Amino acid sequence: MRDEVRVAIVGGGAMGVGLLYFLAHEGWTDTILIEKDELTSGSTWHAAGLIPHFIGDLNVAKVHRDTADLYKVIEEETGMHSGWHGCGAVRLARYDNEVDWFYYVKGMLQSIGVECHLLGPSEITEVAPLLDVEPDIKLGLWTPGDGWTDPSAATNTMALGARQLGAEISRKNRVTDMSLLPDGRWEVITEKGRIVAEHVVNAAGSYTPQLGEMVGLEVPIESVIHQYLVTERIEEVAALETEHPVVRDPRASCYYRQEHDGLIIGPYERAEAKEYGVGGIDWNLTFHLTPVELDRLLPWLDLAAQRLPCFAGAGIKQVVSGPITHTPDAGYLMGPAPGLPNYWYCAGASIGITQGPGAGKYLAQWMVHGQTEINVANMDPRRFGPYAPGRYTHERSIDEFHEMYQVRMPNEYRDAGRPMKKTPLYDILDAKGARWQEVWGWERAMYFSPDPEVYSFRRSSAHDEVGAEVRAIRGGVGIADLTAFAKFEVTGPDAAALLDRLSANRLPARDGGIRLVHMLTTLGGIESEMTITRLGPERFYLNSAITAQWHDFDWLTSHIRDGEQVTVTDVTDRTGILAVTGPRSREVLAGLTGADISNRSFPWLTGQEIEVAGAPCVALRVSYVGELGWELHMPLNRMVEAYEAIHEAGVSHGIVDFGSRAMNVMRLEKAYKAHGSELTTEITPVEARLGRFVDYGKDFQGKDATVARRDQAEPLSMVLVYAELDDGDADCLGNEPTYDGDRIMGITTSGAWAHSVGRSILFAYVAPEFEAPGSTFEVGVMNRRRTATVLAEAVWDPRSERLRA
Repeated sequence: MRDEVRVAIVGGGAMGVGLLYFLAHEGWTDTILIEKDELTSGSTWHAAGLIPHFIGDLNVAKVHRDTADLYKVIEEETGMHSGWHGCGAVRLARYDNEVDWFYYVKGMLQSIGVECHLLGPSEITEVAPLLDVEPDIKLGLWTPGDGWTDPSAATNTMALGARQLGAEISRKNRVTDMSLLPDGRWEVITEKGRIVAEHVVNAAGSYTPQLGEMVGLEVPIESVIHQYLVTERIEEVAALETEHPVVRDPRASCYYRQEHDGLIIGPYERAEAKEYGVGGIDWNLTFHLTPVELDRLLPWLDLAAQRLPCFAGAGIKQVVSGPITHTPDAGYLMGPAPGLPNYWYCAGASIGITQGPGAGKYLAQWMVHGQTEINVANMDPRRFGPYAPGRYTHERSIDEFHEMYQVRMPNEYRDAGRPMKKTPLYDILDAKGARWQEVWGWERAMYFSPDPEVYSFRRSSAHDEVGAEVRAIRGGVGIADLTAFAKFEVTGPDAAALLDRLSANRLPARDGGIRLVHMLTTLGGIESEMTITRLGPERFYLNSAITAQWHDFDWLTSHIRDGEQVTVTDVTDRTGILAVTGPRSREVLAGLTGADISNRSFPWLTGQEIEVAGAPCVALRVSYVGELGWELHMPLNRMVEAYEAIHEAGVSHGIVDFGSRAMNVMRLEKAYKAHGSELTTEITPVEARLGRFVDYGKDFQGKDATVARRDQAEPLSMVLVYAELDDGDADCLGNEPTYDGDRIMGITTSGAWAHSVGRSILFAYVAPEFEAPGSTFEVGVMNRRRTATVLAEAVWDPRSERLRA
């Protein structure tokens, strides 16, 4: 066994072995995978082995695609069969919302090259003859490239491929301790000896939280018991001439697949799901199953028998019951652990046989190159904060298990695990009818209404109420609680040097100046977007998205050089934000502060430390909605008095409360690009058309790659455009395909109905020849091709006259 390596991976399931395989293919073979028993002896071995393409997240769909592609061809490399069975799959829809979801997913899958087809009820039974689709099925989504594999064979095939390239696997060797050494490397203590590694990866499956405890990490993963049945021989199955496709049935919350001459029936019960191993799992368990509890499955098995009549009289040969890992959002953890150098996760997948190889591919890219070719924000472990482990993870993971096969509606935020973090204004806004979303643990108002939303993939019941908020702000003034944003203070003699080399844009030159900056990877990808306010020569105040709080703190602190005198302080949880914006905002605030907030004394894109209604504030004259306005950053415990004073002063000016939905509409009306949608690590500032935010006259991280992209001889593959969509009852959600004739050339990134002007608008990536204003292209929206026309400027205040007022 090697005692010094570049990478030590702990855990020999599909996730850990998938990473070992792809690290070897990236050229990192000075690696070792450490498994406490045999490969696949945890959750992997008892999985049903399904490989679906259907999923509602574009980038996770790419992971699924890459996994299926690998399993189909890896035998050519290794000489070992992966166990792949390419039988296809059908997913069933009963309701209009499910139908619309299928329309959306179909367009998304086709944009990444996954073959899929919509089938009517009679067409479903042509490919899946064992089903009874009467009377409720409206539509099916058929993915011919789906299948299933033997979990042990698939994992061992990848292990063989990794070993053939020089990677090492140490079996029957439990990790007993781990610590960070003074030189920044990791000491891994195993039953067979000590290993020192530059990088460690926690791929320990159900043991991930226990392994994390060794280095002080609390991990938002919980294991939930999943049971499936294997039937005896069924004559109708035996009589089939070709293998029956896998079926996913939301009514029964079950999957069905053929197993020899019988079936596997796997329910995700929608009530009474049972967690496993909370507080720790016995390290000595291997190839372990939990006691069978069929009573919990009976309601779902009854529904399965109605959908699959041949199952009704079938004998049961075996029931498999074992723990599967889950996270609060059903995604896995792939990426850096917060606050620890070169400690990575590759764990938490509820369908690890599907996600292990693809996750390994992109994590290998991240570790080797510092950037992935896809957007991995929804996989990054830092998308959860310190609020997550415990009650939140437990309740959310159980809820995600219950909802495994149910439609995910736009703007739906389920109640499980909430609330975790509330601002001091929560009760006040709740009494006014706030409809809440949860972002990084915080409760944030989406819009205000006495009635709950009727969700839709088209325009929902909240459409008019959001529109009323938009129009009220455009004509008067609005106030919003924006506390749920990340906030950092960067101070010290070297603070400016740190921020300058990380920022593609120049820093503000004068005290009180504000700049929007983008921070890039070494390959030029857009890693972060922040607003930087200079409060003094050695004192800067930074704001970014709340979902990036841990990510951005890590990004800033990890780039401090030895000997630099700079301190990064996260002040998010002690600082509240009130946004007061609209053409009458100055009139509202003028009587509440002794500061001169006239345009001459307090111009656009400047900040000052003032008092508002007696509360000390860092007041920033910025507005994400494209209106005259201020963000008031103040101590959290002063928010209520400031809010009430502002509201009282604003009554005569028609002040309204508004939420995140109206804010998003207005930022799109103003053609503001958003990090996480238009701007991701896949994209450089060149494709995103961020030229005015890049200062090529200075040095910054990623400059060489950005300049090379800007000056390359060959045309770019795609560029970002701002466009108007023709008439229809749905707006773009993001990730709809864009077409050049019948060729898919890109995707949308976001869209909305622009209430201020009565038009449907969007951002999209398209081929460069469609960039000129007036160019038209098609967008696939709800299974219909619609025409988009490229716009020359924002539909609202294109010259920013209102912002400068």
